[in-house]
Amino acid sequence: MNDKQEALKILHVIPSIAAVHGGPSVMIEMMARGLSQSGFDVHIATTNDDGAGKLPVPCGEPVLREGVTYWFFDRQTSFYKFSMPLSRWLSKHVSDYRIVHIHALFSHSSWAASYWAHRRGVPYVVRPLGVLNRWGMENRRPWLKDLSFRMIESRILANAALVHYTSEQERAEAELLGVKSSSAIIPNPVPAASGTAVPGSFRDAHPELAGREIILFLSRFDRKKGLELLLPAYARVRQRFPDAALVLAGSGDAGLVNELKTQASALGIDGDIVWPGFLQNEAKLAAFADASVFVLPSWSENFGVAVIEAMAAGCPVVVTDQVAVHTDIAAANAGYVVPCEIEALAEAIMRMLEDQPGRAIMGSNGKCLTQTHYSPEAVTAKLTAAYRAILG
Repeated sequence: MNDKQEALKILHVIPSIAAVHGGPSVMIEMMARGLSQSGFDVHIATTNDDGAGKLPVPCGEPVLREGVTYWFFDRQTSFYKFSMPLSRWLSKHVSDYRIVHIHALFSHSSWAASYWAHRRGVPYVVRPLGVLNRWGMENRRPWLKDLSFRMIESRILANAALVHYTSEQERAEAELLGVKSSSAIIPNPVPAASGTAVPGSFRDAHPELAGREIILFLSRFDRKKGLELLLPAYARVRQRFPDAALVLAGSGDAGLVNELKTQASALGIDGDIVWPGFLQNEAKLAAFADASVFVLPSWSENFGVAVIEAMAAGCPVVVTDQVAVHTDIAAANAGYVVPCEIEALAEAIMRMLEDQPGRAIMGSNGKCLTQTHYSPEAVTAKLTAAYRAILG
């Protein structure tokens, strides 16, 4: 990279980087580190939002982490993650950067960053984070989203130098809303798993899993994840494979969790489900290592970080055709792709459980796929090319 490129200052803006928000928080930090290691001067402006609470971080002053400069600002409201201090800072400092990369829509930070970047003549990129998909537009405050999209988000996208989609499916769904801005497909980076998991260590931590096949779901508990499909599908699987256990790993909507537990009890499978909570690092790797199959039955998924992590660990997968990376999974023979139907989901899981040699092949194929398509190096190269094109 030449001197001009090394001096480029890139500002990423996102409503929150709290772990409670799952994949987007992890991905932006990984992207930023990759760009920093390639010679860019990378900054992230965000709020101190941490779900119901706030992060214990200094506000309004730079925080350096792994070569990336973070700017945190106080969040006034949870809804829309409104932050007047962030907006004021952007008005004064957005001109310090050559490109602004905005992550998310339907958020105050996205509007503020696009407004001030456009006003100051700084080109900006928008990564919608899947919020333009049909399921989200129709199932999450649909009337408010429709109004906001017409008045605010459509203008943000129209003025963008580039819209950054993570999959072709995400772009296709955005085009159904009339989004015709210049765009690029740049997937999320998923690094190779650091460290190794000792086979059996997850079972050791959960003795009730001893000697049982593990069907693993690992993600945020959210209504779009299709867990209400997975429970009755598992009930059917258990009829043929009584030793198979279902592990639901994650955290999220407490009301949804209570509904799922009620559903499991009604199906008579509550005694065969393990709820280990939110898993990270070694515990997550251990779960992947001991699982026979990873399942992501989402109604809508603009990317699917968890399924990529599972494949990176060599775990075969079953996903619905609403998980955006399903075409890559099918092409690589890394797992089964099914419609959002209970019977199809159950049949795919049972095929996995009865075919151990096939599972091993799919696991190997998935690991290869993640190394070639989703590595941080590959994603950084695509981001760099996109920034070069914008700057001409």
